Amino acid sequence: MIGLYISLFLSFVKVGFLGFGGGYAIVTLLQQELAGHGWLSAAEFADLVAVSQMTPGPLAVNAATYIGGRLAGLSGAVVATFGVSIPSFILVILVARFFRQFNRHPLTGSVMGVLRPATAGLIASAVLMFAELSVFTGPIPFSRVWDLLAGRATGTGTGMDTAALAGSGFGIDPGAMLIALLAGIGILRFRIHPVWIVLLSGVLGIFLC
Repeated sequence: MIGLYISLFLSFVKVGFLGFGGGYAIVTLLQQELAGHGWLSAAEFADLVAVSQMTPGPLAVNAATYIGGRLAGLSGAVVATFGVSIPSFILVILVARFFRQFNRHPLTGSVMGVLRPATAGLIASAVLMFAELSVFTGPIPFSRVWDLLAGRATGTGTGMDTAALAGSGFGIDPGAMLIALLAGIGILRFRIHPVWIVLLSGVLGIFLC
């Protein structure tokens, strides 16, 4: 049991320390860490992220509390939550203490300029991961997609050879795609709160998926 506590603590310290950008930017890192230990499957992780949108607190903290509690009860939840929170606590204290020095240093702007596109890439990776588990019927066959885009696909040799993709088991779930589009429109156009988006999507999913 001590070994499990240590694994929980170190894993979530790693997530807390390397999870720059927060929010969806840490989804890929968090999923890889949990899957690497066999603590959560990809489908279970997708469900966890969806539920986390309906509960208070950051995704990483919610995930740490849930995983710790699932594996080792209340004490495990405390250990995992403490592990994911302590890096941010320490870093915020350091930034507050040396904010003026950091803010004036010429490297600060350069570092932030690099982190922004990196964060965008991490979020894009998370979007693709969730798309594979919801909108698409299977993993995205990237190798075939690259071949199609480069004109090396088998078959007709022109355009997007859908047979090449269909042969890989890849497809689109129409109901899930409709829900995803409506959710995106609801947030971007009408500024509907994510909690309501999740609830309404769940209701639509009962009838469409």
